[in-house]
Amino acid sequence: PGDLQLFVAKAGGASTLLYSGSSITQEINANLLFAAGSELREYGFLLSYAAQDKLIFADERITRRHEYTVGWSESHHGLGSGHGESNLILAEAQVELRVLTEDIRAFLSDCLVYQFHNTSETARIRQRWSVTDSHALKEDGANLAPLLLRIRQQHPAHYQRITSTLRQIAPYFADFVLEPEGDSILLRWREVGNDMLFGPHQASDGTLRAMALFALLMQPTTEMPSVIILDEPELGLHPRAIAVLAGLLQAASLHRQVIVATQSPVLLDHFEPEQVIVVEREGSESVFRRLDRYKLEAWLEEYTLSDLWDKNVLGGRPH
Repeated sequence: PGDLQLFVAKAGGASTLLYSGSSITQEINANLLFAAGSELREYGFLLSYAAQDKLIFADERITRRHEYTVGWSESHHGLGSGHGESNLILAEAQVELRVLTEDIRAFLSDCLVYQFHNTSETARIRQRWSVTDSHALKEDGANLAPLLLRIRQQHPAHYQRITSTLRQIAPYFADFVLEPEGDSILLRWREVGNDMLFGPHQASDGTLRAMALFALLMQPTTEMPSVIILDEPELGLHPRAIAVLAGLLQAASLHRQVIVATQSPVLLDHFEPEQVIVVEREGSESVFRRLDRYKLEAWLEEYTLSDLWDKNVLGGRPH
């Protein structure tokens, strides 16, 4: 089963990759822990500042832990140092490291960040796209039309759920018109009681974003990324659409890890305190703090989470 984490933050919360710049912080150290059957595998790396404002791997390693009746056995495997790109890819060509790293490589490649902010006239989601590029939704929704076509052909029940859910927020929507022209396809649809054909340049920003979000979250579970990261998915959506989106996020999180960054009080009210992580910038540092339902219990008898956010009880607001 998956999980859902909602990150809320005050505006302007971005910070540099190296804390207070390279003159103060010259290294970044991280460790990622993965479960692989009865084993635990830890991928760790140390990035160091180098000339021309670059980062290089000062250390990269895999630690393998296996549980026995008497405890844990541990082995360490170095992946080298001084390189500019991860050696996880190179490890695929080395028999002794391939099995050790394949689960980690597969997982990392199946973590996708989606941001459907760009709905300008030149946005890729408004253009024609190769009809064969339909395996997974692009991070900006560019191949939404070929993806919907494939879902309609291979998973008609899922396709019907996508279109019926769209009608909850856009009752005028009838159905998509997914007709390839040569080797490309354009996102088009019809409206109820209207024989006109509508295209992406006639859609509002919010409608396009809703189409992409619903297709992403309502496609067959087996085709979803292992980790779905959404940046401010509520942007441009009507409050009714945000409520529908919240339900889809909760449903998707039953099967996949879902991480959402938001500044929407409306979206926040659809989640439980333990699902919310408040991000605040203190000085030049980003601080992450999970909400504690017990500490908020008295407040929640009279107020919603968005009320508490507005009152600065939760944090995540300018001081």
